Amino acid sequence: MSTLLLLAPAITWGILPLVVSATGGRPVNEIFGTALGTLIVAVIVDLFLRPTIDTKSFILALVAGAFWIVGQLGQYTGYDAIGVAQTMPISTGLQLVGTSLVGVVIFGEWSTVTAKLIGALGILILIVGVILTSIRDKKDTLSNKGNRGTIIMLVFTTIGFITYNAIPKALSDSGIAIFLPESIGMVLAVLVYLLFTRQGAAFRESASWRNIIGGVVFSVASLTYILSVRENGVNTAFIISQLSVVISTLGGLLILKEKKSRRELFATLGGLILIVGGAVITTFI
Repeated sequence: MSTLLLLAPAITWGILPLVVSATGGRPVNEIFGTALGTLIVAVIVDLFLRPTIDTKSFILALVAGAFWIVGQLGQYTGYDAIGVAQTMPISTGLQLVGTSLVGVVIFGEWSTVTAKLIGALGILILIVGVILTSIRDKKDTLSNKGNRGTIIMLVFTTIGFITYNAIPKALSDSGIAIFLPESIGMVLAVLVYLLFTRQGAAFRESASWRNIIGGVVFSVASLTYILSVRENGVNTAFIISQLSVVISTLGGLLILKEKKSRRELFATLGGLILIVGGAVITTFI
């Protein structure tokens, strides 16, 4: 059972980009469906398990869910612009770097000099991995300009993921108790996004409702990760969950048939190895 829980988050987070991309629609459809699907699952889980949570934790979890939308919208926009196989390793690497730095600066992790040196090495490896996965051939100037713009967008929207990952560390309640308020925050953030971008038509588009399946997949990943942490420990559960980037990247190449030149492919595979290696280093300090 512990092995299944260990692998389930990596598998489901890994296939989420593939499911959403295959389901179709624009990023606004994908983010709407994912948020709504997550809320549906969260309500069902809450009705059965009835976890308790205090008001402060509820509000902070709601804010965390809203920030998740920022990060996930960036990812979905990236899928549409440069593909899953390039977006996922860049986004994952940036999340790992940012989350590690937040852990050091705010939560006092890596307290010894040795830990800081090893952690800095891990972050450097992560950065090199991200750079490798972003390499593109210089055949198409217009395409490369669009690629740089998308990477810059991912850098800024990844702040949403970093905040989403950091807030639970400061909460008195954790795990399943914060899943419902997080999902409420997700839906509220999507509604605000639709209002301010004047994309209310997404409510009527079938692609938005089809993408509810993305929310179900995300929910399975999140819930099994919570259970895996309890069963296998934080470090082991986190490291194995990062294998999702390997699944999604290879899935983008093999299933979604995203094209890369020989040089780009080798750079991406090398970058993936470094990202997973950097994750191991920064987690097991």
